[in-house]
Amino acid sequence: MSPASPSACCTPPSSTRRPTPRKRTVRDTRRRPSLEGMEKLAGGEFLMGSEDRDAFPADGEDPVRSVTVNPFYIDQAHVTNEQFAEFIRSTRYRTEAERFGWSFVFYQFVPPVIARRVQQAVKGAEWWWPVKGAQWNRPNGPGSNLKGRRDHPVAHVSWNDANEYAAWAGKRLPTEAEWEYAARGGLEQARFPWGDELTPDGEHRCNIWQGEFPEKNTLEDGYHGTAPARAFKPNGFGLHNVAGNVWEWCSDWFNPVFHRTGPSLNPEGPPNGQARVIRGGSYLCHVSYCNRYRVAARSSNTPDSTTGNLGFRCAADA
Repeated sequence: MSPASPSACCTPPSSTRRPTPRKRTVRDTRRRPSLEGMEKLAGGEFLMGSEDRDAFPADGEDPVRSVTVNPFYIDQAHVTNEQFAEFIRSTRYRTEAERFGWSFVFYQFVPPVIARRVQQAVKGAEWWWPVKGAQWNRPNGPGSNLKGRRDHPVAHVSWNDANEYAAWAGKRLPTEAEWEYAARGGLEQARFPWGDELTPDGEHRCNIWQGEFPEKNTLEDGYHGTAPARAFKPNGFGLHNVAGNVWEWCSDWFNPVFHRTGPSLNPEGPPNGQARVIRGGSYLCHVSYCNRYRVAARSSNTPDSTTGNLGFRCAADA
């Protein structure tokens, strides 16, 4: 992906050039399913997608169409570092970033002691740097840790990692239709989970980039990197941070046109593909390059991709 691409800023880069690691058996220590911290949503019919003038045509947000989902549960917030640590302790699972040995870190967060070496090794990688040793509990690479971030969303997790966590927790990843229904919070065709205005009465409602991307973040929303998973007011359905903070994996394979002729009742996306749907945008989203923090916006990444702005939340059948 070229740094000049309009989607390059906050959309995590693909990691497909990495060889697939050998699958490691995980101890079968699945938790008894718990609905704590989840919202039960009634489901029903809603208008999905948008024809927003700021949408990227290749993303396939359009057309607006009527979709119906059954009742389901969904996490009120992103899966946090603390929750993911419990999963790791219980199963001894090793994430794909750990097995590959590196993950993508936004250049401003790369520790100075290794920044020069990394930059020299990847000429032209203006914003996203592959950092050896970066993983979920060392989010910026060697020397970093989770101090002060236990309640922040876990990042550097691939779709495969998120799926493993969800299975262990007795849950699953949400479908893209469930995610958008939940993110809308009962508002019909609003641009954001709280309405059409980004900062109503000057109040910041999500963690995205302010200032000039990628050099200067004025931190008007209070955060440079991730924010706590329950930061900012929840939407009408009780969900936090469905706009900004970290991208969220969905269960669906990505296709920009499948939904135009696909099912409208509990759609699950195409039967196969090369990348999985991600939703919600991240703390790196900025209107000048990527305004995918809109509730209808969508993007995708390969199932093995891991970056510092890519996380998830879980869902469950009602």
